[in-house]
Amino acid sequence: MSHLMLRGGCAALALIVATPVLAQTPSADELAALVKAQAAEIATLKARLDKLEGQQAVAASTPSVPQQPAPQMAQQGAIQPLVITPFAPQIVPPGPADIDVAQARAVAANPSGVTTEWGAGLPVFRSADGVFTYKPRGRILVDVSSTMGSRYSGRNTTTTGMRALRLGLEGGVGPHFFYQFESDFSENEVDIVTAFLGYRNRISSKVDYDVRAGHLFNDRAFEGSTGSDSTPFLERSTVSTAIIPQRGFYGIGIMGRMFGPNWHASVSVTGDRIDGEQATNDSRTAAFRAHWNPIKTDRSLLHVGAWGFDEALSAAATTLTRSTVIGGRFNGAVRVSTGELVGGRSTTGYGAELGGYVGSLWVMGEAGRRIARLDGGRPNFESKAWSLSSGFFLTGELPPYNPRLGSFGQPNVLSPTFDGGLGAIELTARYENLDYTDLVLGGDGWAATLGVNWYLNSFTRIQLNGIQWHTNNRAGTYTGSDDGQTVSARVGVTF
Repeated sequence: MSHLMLRGGCAALALIVATPVLAQTPSADELAALVKAQAAEIATLKARLDKLEGQQAVAASTPSVPQQPAPQMAQQGAIQPLVITPFAPQIVPPGPADIDVAQARAVAANPSGVTTEWGAGLPVFRSADGVFTYKPRGRILVDVSSTMGSRYSGRNTTTTGMRALRLGLEGGVGPHFFYQFESDFSENEVDIVTAFLGYRNRISSKVDYDVRAGHLFNDRAFEGSTGSDSTPFLERSTVSTAIIPQRGFYGIGIMGRMFGPNWHASVSVTGDRIDGEQATNDSRTAAFRAHWNPIKTDRSLLHVGAWGFDEALSAAATTLTRSTVIGGRFNGAVRVSTGELVGGRSTTGYGAELGGYVGSLWVMGEAGRRIARLDGGRPNFESKAWSLSSGFFLTGELPPYNPRLGSFGQPNVLSPTFDGGLGAIELTARYENLDYTDLVLGGDGWAATLGVNWYLNSFTRIQLNGIQWHTNNRAGTYTGSDDGQTVSARVGVTF
């Protein structure tokens, strides 16, 4: 094309010079000026053509990837996001800190000039050259809980609470570097949760990895690795809440993750949560998790997972007394307790996951055990928990399973209510069991939950859980066998 343009320009110049219809022959100076103007115009056209051909060459050299249907916007005329390689068609697109290196390279190598993309809840800002990305993020989860039927009046309470009230940001610099930061205000205090810097790259065409350093969320158990804004129930199961390092869900350290076409694995070494205590050693926690999808089709999947951790306790963290909620997060009286447990030296926990989905139906089973080693020659203490949960989307959506991470994400709602649709409706059920009876004063308990989730769109949901629970504590205020019912509801927005 460039050669044709050059030939056309030369022919036009020759025609102007040679045509006999000119009123008079131009002077030498006029002819020189005309030639100079034509040469400048041809150079400008050639530069534009070279730029266009260069962009086409970049696009041709970039591996083509299927695009995910963009989530529906709440308002007509909203700018649709430039969506690239999806993790799965049934979940919303990942943010700048969660995309893989191929996605980041595609954005950086083929800038479109778009600087703002409106995605799930809040916009993603991109520099015109595609190098810098930035996205505000947060979540608001408002709960109400009412308990009845207990033989203890102190357990029959109605309470409200903010499960999460977070503000943060995430972004990337070029295809390799990314970051994320979030603070939570749910207990009327500032609590730093996720805060890390990361690097990502590829080992081969099918395997990539990332490394994160900072205040990290555990990769442990299926529901334990799912964010609080994406769990199918209002509270995670006892496997995630009881078989856990003493420091909880977060710790400062480093985590490496590797991803294949149908698997992922992670390893991490972390200390304590963010605090102001530097007078003693931190506890040290080494952890791993891996999942595999031996069956993976457009509408079905099998999930197999395993995880474990080992922690050496700080001299300031030897008290292992635990009291675990069994009837919802916002009734602190309905718990299963270990009784007083002091003199811990170290703990080891491990568990397994098995489940999957067929069409709109999903099932997930989890089990875990934690071994606490005590000083003074006392025998080890073992905690045991297991759960079986299931869900079904009446409106036809696939379960929001993320095959890259082996956890749940936010669903891509097919017919959002803000566009005049019904939204997505999911029915859920779960049975969970917790056993601390390896201790003389340890209790046990179980809970059966029925729930319904109504997703107005991909980032707004209303949840309702009805829980039948049973506890049998040997220590504390509420001892002996006790049963009751708890009804909990949540309104949640993630952006």
